[in-house]
Amino acid sequence: MDIGKFKQKAARRKKVLTAFLSKFDEIVPEDLPQLVEEEEAKVWNEIDCTQCANCCKTMTPTYNKEDVTRIAAHLRMQPKVFIQKYLKKEPDSKDWVNKEVPCVFLVDDKCSIYAIRPLDCAEFPHHNKKPFDEYTQTFKNNLVHCPATLQLISAIKQRVERDYEWE
Repeated sequence: MDIGKFKQKAARRKKVLTAFLSKFDEIVPEDLPQLVEEEEAKVWNEIDCTQCANCCKTMTPTYNKEDVTRIAAHLRMQPKVFIQKYLKKEPDSKDWVNKEVPCVFLVDDKCSIYAIRPLDCAEFPHHNKKPFDEYTQTFKNNLVHCPATLQLISAIKQRVERDYEWE
């Protein structure tokens, strides 16, 4: 995965794809779930997250109480110590997030706590959220962080504009 090329492509396409996603506020194709499922299957046949890790390099997940408890136990720490060492509270959302980016658990472009990673990481890039059209803000944010999201939204845009009256 050439992250440099991805970043250039994402920067060029972000405005157009963000505008496309905004249209879901007003109109949603009836068969959008099927369309998303079909295009997402194609994306995952082409993209391997383990060859990228850009999300871990440029973003931070949120940690819920269960994540903190599970990861702290794995690291043989008390949850309070884990929080003090690795996390900070976001001022606006009050969510627990990593103190540092890239993630301290990213080692040689691999997650060192993969089996017990935060739920937010396990669900990333959140393409499985239902209904898809209610998570457009998430996808807008992820366009510049995740090659799979960029490719998925590009493919959905192409199909919707080809197969539907969309203007």
